[in-house]
Amino acid sequence: MSDKTDAVIRTHNLQRHYRMAGETIHALAGVDLSIGRGEYVAIMGPSGSGKSTLMNLIGCLDMPDEGEYWLNGRLVSTMNERELARVRNREVGFVFQTFNLLPRTNALQNVEMPLIYSGVRRKERLRRAREALERVGLVDRMGHRPSQMSGGQRQRVAVARALVTQPSILLADEPTGNLDSTTSAEIMRLFDELHAAGNTIILVTHEADIAAHARRIIVLRDGTIAEDRHNDAERAPEPVVH
Repeated sequence: MSDKTDAVIRTHNLQRHYRMAGETIHALAGVDLSIGRGEYVAIMGPSGSGKSTLMNLIGCLDMPDEGEYWLNGRLVSTMNERELARVRNREVGFVFQTFNLLPRTNALQNVEMPLIYSGVRRKERLRRAREALERVGLVDRMGHRPSQMSGGQRQRVAVARALVTQPSILLADEPTGNLDSTTSAEIMRLFDELHAAGNTIILVTHEADIAAHARRIIVLRDGTIAEDRHNDAERAPEPVVH
């Protein structure tokens, strides 16, 4: 649906196969996709539809067996592991259901971690990490460890960590899966604000009320795109009780 000349993500005939008990599983069976800069997209589908496989390929956590994947103008589907790791660190901000924070370090240290891997100097790391925490409304908790924060606060730290490298895309995998309904609403408001500020967001979810926040909804079935539609709701609804 996006203009391919301004596509931050573009795939052609993307395929991924697995061998299981002597049988070939076609997790992705030829996906053509284009996502423009600044889009807010939800990827949905039942268990086994291929959405997790697609997320892993988009996030450069896995490689396709066939097809091409372009990220921010670069053909990443032919890169080696070292090149992929560099792209993951610079181009993709990950937000996971389980937060994936380091338990013995505080919020500021968790957020600056990707910048350490990128070789950013300490003074610049701390400045950018603090700014990222300010964006998610947690600068007053930057000295707290994960065990001293609520689930919603921990997810906000995870979002700040994803933003600190100024990535091309923010990739969120079931970001409210471990949160209650009130906290889920809080986190989804944050994603709405980040999209309004110009971030490209890809949300992987099986919940329709969460997907309704996105402006575009892609539904996978049997490893292919079954639906690709605009969500024209003026205001995304609050998440309901899970």
